[in-house]
Amino acid sequence: MELFTDIIFLLDSTLRTATPLVLAALAGLVAERSGIVDIGLEGKMLAAAFAAAAAAAVTGSPWMGMLAGMGASVLLALLHGYVSISQRGNQIVSGMAINIAVAGLAPTLANFWFQKGGQTPLLENEARFNTIDLPFAGALSDVPVIGGIYSELLSGHNLITYLTVLLIPAVAWMLYRTRFGLRLRAVGENPEAVDTAGISVTLLRYKAMIIAGMLCGLSGSVLSTGLGAGFIRDMSAGKGYLALAAMIFGRWKPVPTLLACLLFGFVDALQGRLQGVALPLVGEIPVQFTIMLPYVLTVVILAGFAGRMEAPKASGIPYEKDH
Repeated sequence: MELFTDIIFLLDSTLRTATPLVLAALAGLVAERSGIVDIGLEGKMLAAAFAAAAAAAVTGSPWMGMLAGMGASVLLALLHGYVSISQRGNQIVSGMAINIAVAGLAPTLANFWFQKGGQTPLLENEARFNTIDLPFAGALSDVPVIGGIYSELLSGHNLITYLTVLLIPAVAWMLYRTRFGLRLRAVGENPEAVDTAGISVTLLRYKAMIIAGMLCGLSGSVLSTGLGAGFIRDMSAGKGYLALAAMIFGRWKPVPTLLACLLFGFVDALQGRLQGVALPLVGEIPVQFTIMLPYVLTVVILAGFAGRMEAPKASGIPYEKDH
């Protein structure tokens, strides 16, 4: 029974750590399906985390924080869209520029506004998205098996985590069951055909960047106002790159991307539980080794599988209309 409890706790941690990854990966998926490589996920997550924590600290409202985080991410997404779509610039360079700029700008602004060494003030409970207990979670907690699954695994997550569960089928439905989704996928494969049909390639791609910005904004907001209680320097810790790897491993499809995010989330949760644990014949695992596990997995996956993945054909290629 103790083993079952440990597994439940591990899976519970997996859901928590996978939430920002899933949202960011969905953001990258929507962008790349439209033909825009969005390597700036990390920067947008970090900007959203800072904006959400700063707004929540000032207003005392997590909702204002979430709106601020989404707004900051959408602005950066539109900036990336302007460089990539309107100016036909290099999408990789633009995304990396956003990542580098935000990594320096966010803690600088935090230090300027709050004078706390590049951090925002610690958020009070009312300024955060606190955990939500599902109905009868307390009453069922002592029931064998079912109680553990319902009370510990399914209950006790924050609002954005539950919202993410709804957004996954919503994004899949948008991509595969709507006219907009059909056009979005088409513009990522053959923008010339879309343009010939009288549909604006530029407008479609800008819409995709706005959606990606909103999803990435939620991802950053949950880091600082849901899973955390404020903004700290580099708190995204490479999660934007992990989300990008999950999207590639998921072949630019929502469900496989979700499974890849859960895999990364599981390894991240596992490394937290392995810290300080002594294994037979090995002894205590160094903390530095356990921390690097998710990133080692990313390198192994990309090295082993990325070459076999087929990205949208127009991904990363600026579209220039023939006159």
